[in-house]
Amino acid sequence: MDLKQIQELIKMVNKSNLSEVSIEEKDFKITIKQKEEIIQQAVFSPAYAPAPAPLPAPAPAIAAPAVPAAPAAPKADDSKYVTIKSPMIGTFYRKPSPDKPTFVEVGDEVTPGKVVCIIEAMKLFNEIESEIKGKVVKVLVDDHSPVEYDQPLFLVDPS
Repeated sequence: MDLKQIQELIKMVNKSNLSEVSIEEKDFKITIKQKEEIIQQAVFSPAYAPAPAPLPAPAPAIAAPAVPAAPAAPKADDSKYVTIKSPMIGTFYRKPSPDKPTFVEVGDEVTPGKVVCIIEAMKLFNEIESEIKGKVVKVLVDDHSPVEYDQPLFLVDPS
């Protein structure tokens, strides 16, 4: 039996409903088996579902003395701050490498052109520079986090 005949036999078994074919000649034996697909199907019937547990009866209401609500903490006014935003999609890094110090910390002064972070995009490390002068008030993104285009990275107090 040559290779062409074996290929024809395989095609025939694939097209048929046979799961296995064996052929034996004087000095030759071949067995072709189809891959069996095991299909398991789970059927859940409401008749076999456990009954839901009964709900406990509500406790009688007890009048409690009225306690005034605590006043909400005043929200910080972020409108006076300038935001440094991501110019691209990528991964945000605060350090030039793992063994180096961060570019900027909260309280550091930044000036136009000072590198504040790196964003890795498509295996390229892009230094992000400040475009304003001021003091870093807040870092808005965690190190090694993915960032989107125009996502706020830092809040800077320009005063």
